[in-house]
Amino acid sequence: MAISDEELAFALELFAPLGGITKRKMMGGASIYCDGQIFAILSSDGRVYLKAKDALAAEMAEDGAEKFTMEDGRGMHYWTLPDSALDDPEAACVWARKALEALT
Repeated sequence: MAISDEELAFALELFAPLGGITKRKMMGGASIYCDGQIFAILSSDGRVYLKAKDALAAEMAEDGAEKFTMEDGRGMHYWTLPDSALDDPEAACVWARKALEALT
């Protein structure tokens, strides 16, 4: 299954307040970048994940985020955007900024 144009547009609009948002479709999903830095992915089933590990991953898990796992069970350093931020671009961008800050 591949993401729909609507799912991709939703994710891009969610993070639009950050500025400099671009995307690249790949493997049925998409990578989302801010000023050239990948910070999120959109899985083939339309779920939004932020790049996070260590303290940020723990904080996201406390807020209900789930770790991205591949079909073979391997995990990656991506966590679902907490449900509370899915319909709130301001909250989504707070999490996205934390993810971007953790990458630097």
